[in-house]
Amino acid sequence: MTTANRLRTDRLPGLVTTAYTFDVPVDHAAPQGEHLTVFAREVVAAGREKDKLPWLLMLQGGPGQPCERPTAPSAWLGRALKDYRVLLLDQRGTGLSSRVNRQTLPLRGDAKAQAEYVAHFRADSIVRDAELVRQALIGDEPWSIYGQSFGGFCSLTYLSLFPGSLRESLITGGLAPLTATADEVYRALYPRVREKNEQFFARYPEDAEIARRVVDHLLAHDVRLPTGERLTAHRFQTLGMGFGTHREFDSLHYLLEMSFVDGVGGPELSDPFLIQAGARLSFAGAPLYALVHEAIYAQGCASDWSAQRVRAEFPEFDLEGDWPVLFTGEMIYPWQFDEDPALTPLKDVAEILAARTDWGPLYDPEVLARNEVPVAAAVYFDDMYVDSAYSLETASVMGATRAWVTNEYEHDGAGRSASVLDRLIKMARGEL
Repeated sequence: MTTANRLRTDRLPGLVTTAYTFDVPVDHAAPQGEHLTVFAREVVAAGREKDKLPWLLMLQGGPGQPCERPTAPSAWLGRALKDYRVLLLDQRGTGLSSRVNRQTLPLRGDAKAQAEYVAHFRADSIVRDAELVRQALIGDEPWSIYGQSFGGFCSLTYLSLFPGSLRESLITGGLAPLTATADEVYRALYPRVREKNEQFFARYPEDAEIARRVVDHLLAHDVRLPTGERLTAHRFQTLGMGFGTHREFDSLHYLLEMSFVDGVGGPELSDPFLIQAGARLSFAGAPLYALVHEAIYAQGCASDWSAQRVRAEFPEFDLEGDWPVLFTGEMIYPWQFDEDPALTPLKDVAEILAARTDWGPLYDPEVLARNEVPVAAAVYFDDMYVDSAYSLETASVMGATRAWVTNEYEHDGAGRSASVLDRLIKMARGEL
């Protein structure tokens, strides 16, 4: 039986947080086998610690990203704390839960054993962890869930597996395609990324020439980051991963404008540019993201480096030529496991996972069709990460589901404005 191990309570301005750990099985099909640790942080508004409040579990985006570290009751969290006691879960493999990275995975044995272990780090396992956490904290009492991005994918898995444990489900930018393969997903997303590039260069027209100049320089020179690895042209191209968030256009612009400096041998990429670009490109903080990203779409088939294969259908993303450079988005490519030191030791593991065909189902369409748990979802019409057409298709086949379609916000809308979660709460309660 899983128990809640209370670690400490901290007081921040406007917040009281309590840290917990929980022991859960690596493989929920073998509960008596090996266990790992999951970390979670309870957050309550200051002065309401002893109030009887309903619980809201926050399922973070990713995959492979830890939950946010609260510093103030702002945006979605501030709104949630008006009504709920919030639990911020570090999904298995992330944050202060048992970590997965180049340092820990070799403890599993060879690449095959490591891949078998990582295969237990998808939404189905995350949700089963959360269900054990719920029982340890509040017994048979149901709770509400809030899923952002990949956390919304996890929410649909939760609704498939344990609908009786839920009061309501709030989702932002995370109504997942229920049956689409990774290939189908990327065929929808590459045009979205192209559109974001067009918007970026419309805002900063001069950056098209700078990006082309950087690519040509990288194609002609062996440029090294301060950490020692080479900065290649196609690695530079992945700096568009954040294009679907509110401030990323400006952030990349300010990076590009400092790209070159006149050195002894002529123009070269500046140290400030290389330092910042290297930090943005490294997966040292989230290697699990790279390992399982395509697997979040795999149900009974191999992902087989889908983003790399489907990219061949979009030649406008090719780098060599005199046409404009287009940055790529939330895509993982096999060459990244050759070039990123945080991923290089995991290359064989990634290859095994990409070839794996026996991935189990993540959703139960029949259960979701009969769903009676109130679901309110924000669908961002121009979302670069989760195609809105797929999201609306999912909403149309789920019971008790209401979708709010908006182009007022980007993918990170709930992190910017409390009004996003406020609207979803009112929708779930039938007030809107």
